[in-house]
Amino acid sequence: MKNIRQVAILDIIEKNDLETQEDLANALKERGMHVTQATVSRDIKELRLLKVLTPAGTYKYATADKASNGLNERFMRMLGESVLSVSSSGNLVVVKTLNGSANVAAEALDSLHWTDIIGTLAGDNTILLVIREGADVSLIVDQIKQMMR
Repeated sequence: MKNIRQVAILDIIEKNDLETQEDLANALKERGMHVTQATVSRDIKELRLLKVLTPAGTYKYATADKASNGLNERFMRMLGESVLSVSSSGNLVVVKTLNGSANVAAEALDSLHWTDIIGTLAGDNTILLVIREGADVSLIVDQIKQMMR
């Protein structure tokens, strides 16, 4: 049942711009699958779905491979629109974003494949970057700030 539901979720988000877990649960219900919000949340996590910015300025669920189409352009635009501040302490960089934007912004930063960034953690509006020992943290901060412009 789980596999069938997850295939349905992928089909639904491919064909529809859904912004919330409730929207996704309702779309599943229309297909005869009654699920709780907690189940939808687990499926989103297991499928590694992202919320991406649509051309209309809203957010929708998408798979990582769909989000990567036009990756650099879209992610750089998203960074510019959602990152509020960047600061550092030691080998840690903290990036503050608009609420709900940290996951996509972190994915954008990860997509750059900077070898000096050894880990990225994202919350709702905060990203923590762990920088490799000996790397120039101020250079990384400056590069992220450049992307914000």
